Amino acid sequence: MSKFLRLSALAAAAVAFTATQAAAAPVTATKDATAHARILRPLQLTSTQNLDLGDIVLSGSSAFTATVGISKDGTTFNCDGNSGNVTCSGTHQAAIYNVSGTKSQPVTIAAGNVTLKDAAGDQLTLVPDFTSTVTLSNSGAPGDDFNVGGSITVSDTTPDGVYTGTFAVTADYQ
Repeated sequence: MSKFLRLSALAAAAVAFTATQAAAAPVTATKDATAHARILRPLQLTSTQNLDLGDIVLSGSSAFTATVGISKDGTTFNCDGNSGNVTCSGTHQAAIYNVSGTKSQPVTIAAGNVTLKDAAGDQLTLVPDFTSTVTLSNSGAPGDDFNVGGSITVSDTTPDGVYTGTFAVTADYQ
């Protein structure tokens, strides 16, 4: 029996050494965090008018390069500064896009260069001219319009043809 009591006393001592310490008292934050969520309407981006640089006649008598373009506001057309190397005619207009979303939110506009090709596969590069930020004046329809102008460089060796390409314009909330 004394063996049993000794083993029980040793077991009780082992339990006493492995017992966990008392937990610390809970504390509160010195400053509480806040939660925030901004809900935005989905953006809608629509092309409503195409860019048109009109007809460009290569008229220089020697080797040349010429820049032809229209400003982003659609009011200034440049026919190589009337250098005489090209003659421009026809309709000149900037592209127009409409963007709609959440009122008073700034929207970043992005567009890369546009590759224009003719039927034979010849290429020109249109460098776009656009406003990089639009702040929406209303929620949803009718949205806000912005223009995209652009310019091309032609030379005395540019093949004749009708050159067309597609813009890759994007809009995203800031």
